[in-house]
Amino acid sequence: MDHTALALIELGAVFFLLGVLGKVAQRVGMSPIPLYLVGGLFFGHGGVIELGDIGQFTQLASEIGVVLLLLLLGLEYSATELVGGMKRSWPAGLVDIVANAAPGAVVALLLGWGPVGALALAGVTYISSSGIIAKVLGDLGRLGNRETPVVLSILVFEDLAMALYLPILTAVLGGVSLLGGLTAVGVSLLVISVVLVIAIKYGRFVSAIVDSDDREVFLLRVFGAALLVAGLAQALQVSAAVGAFLLGIAISGSTAENATRLLEPLRDLFAAVFFVVFGLNTDPASIPPVLAWAVVLAVVTTVTKVGTGWWAARRSGVGRLGRARAGAALVARGEFSIVIAGLAVSAGAVEGELAALATAYVLLMAILGPTAARVVEPVARRLQPSPATTGS
Repeated sequence: MDHTALALIELGAVFFLLGVLGKVAQRVGMSPIPLYLVGGLFFGHGGVIELGDIGQFTQLASEIGVVLLLLLLGLEYSATELVGGMKRSWPAGLVDIVANAAPGAVVALLLGWGPVGALALAGVTYISSSGIIAKVLGDLGRLGNRETPVVLSILVFEDLAMALYLPILTAVLGGVSLLGGLTAVGVSLLVISVVLVIAIKYGRFVSAIVDSDDREVFLLRVFGAALLVAGLAQALQVSAAVGAFLLGIAISGSTAENATRLLEPLRDLFAAVFFVVFGLNTDPASIPPVLAWAVVLAVVTTVTKVGTGWWAARRSGVGRLGRARAGAALVARGEFSIVIAGLAVSAGAVEGELAALATAYVLLMAILGPTAARVVEPVARRLQPSPATTGS
């Protein structure tokens, strides 16, 4: 069969299956990320049907998916909100890092993956899924709850921590020297500082550059700007994902709102490809040997995330029921964990088992997180001694 025809058939099959999986996820009220990963495992190396003619397209599409994921995440925040969130949440943010990165680092060292593997797996277990959490809070009608600002401030801190962590991880994976690593961190700090200053003082000018009344022109400008900034950031070893995130922060006001509405379908499409590609590159046979460790990490980091949210909400004067909701809301892991694992595995500097462990872990946590958020309130209400202490 003609190569182009075969590639189109394979792509069509993949996208159609993603649509089916997305519909199934909607029906059961869960994030589609675990199902996209399963879809990738189905079509990938060692899967039921192995695809061979769409590698170049899916690889580039998955990179674009990461850029769009982080761009739209940045569009959700203004620079002022980020700075304010940092001031409010830094103690809880530090507790979050220690409590949730440590289990991943310890397991990686126990598995013999060394310091580089420990750094990568620490990031996988640390970062919560902003996308899943925001959707769950919206679906459950908790956006106006007293504990929700606490949850959001921790997510803001995590996103900014990623802006520092990803360049460090990229430098370490690249095998640079200590001086090179310090240089990468310095460049990252400088870029982040400059972008925040520009966003606070001159954000309207950045918005004006990409804005347009014409939808087509607006789409081309903002999408092109995202790819340009991501590419330049990658060239500076700051990470393409961080570059896209910082551009999103710099775009503000109605321009950010319009860009979000316009880019959401593209993000969903390319992000789905990203998760599928990660699954494609993971051999299903490699998952059973690390499944027990994934379960251990899932149990431990569920407890540590709940503890982090409980402690942070308590500091803000939220009652017991609100503390429980805050902790449960933070449990889900998803897109960022896969981004980190993908960087580590593609660099070839860590064990291939990391992809399998990250896949199994995210599959568990992307299901467990929304489930915990839904069941925590009825369970907590039954355990409460008196309605007067609900803290709603």
